[in-house]
Amino acid sequence: MGTMKENYELMFTSYPDLVDIKELKNMLGIGITLAYRLVKSKTIPSLKVGRSYKIPKRNVISYLTNQN
Repeated sequence: MGTMKENYELMFTSYPDLVDIKELKNMLGIGITLAYRLVKSKTIPSLKVGRSYKIPKRNVISYLTNQN
């Protein structure tokens, strides 16, 4: 994989810099339960704003590129 900057410019370009749980689910092709589990366990770091989660897109890319 390339550098974080290269990956950021190439991956998920149609998504905003901060995504919500539904967008995370679509980005990773997973179910809503697993998306919540990844965020709540801090496997993918996020921010809790009110009752919803905001996930920086760079954290999603980092999660994907650091998988073994």
